[in-house]
Amino acid sequence: MSEIKKDANCGYCMKDEHLDAFGIYICDLSVSSLILFKEQSHPGRCIVAYKDHVSEIVDISDADRDAFFADINRASKAIHKAFNPDKVNYGAYADSGCHLHMHLVPKYKDEFEWNTTFEMNPQKKFLTDDEYKEMIEKIKAAL
Repeated sequence: MSEIKKDANCGYCMKDEHLDAFGIYICDLSVSSLILFKEQSHPGRCIVAYKDHVSEIVDISDADRDAFFADINRASKAIHKAFNPDKVNYGAYADSGCHLHMHLVPKYKDEFEWNTTFEMNPQKKFLTDDEYKEMIEKIKAAL
């Protein structure tokens, strides 16, 4: 069994104030963490972050890669069940923030950014603590 790799300055690794700046930890999946993205211009937007601090998908075993995509699939199914988007967009970026993760961005016809690429952080819609809590409970119930 390999040693878990963590970076003390990475929000995905530490689930601390670095994560609090943009997300809220929801739960652990098989090899990942599910995180609610605080900016909610796309209701239900989440991130699935791999358990170890690795940069590339080629840095993990085939079995963990398969489990990571199974986690993405599970989270996407929950988003579909909880929020009924017309489509979920998937984005894996991070030239400087080198922690393997995938953005799951629900898109809705005739709403914000439909038929275009989603902005990484449009800074347009934030929720109250109670609204975040309600959204997280809805996602957990759909998992």
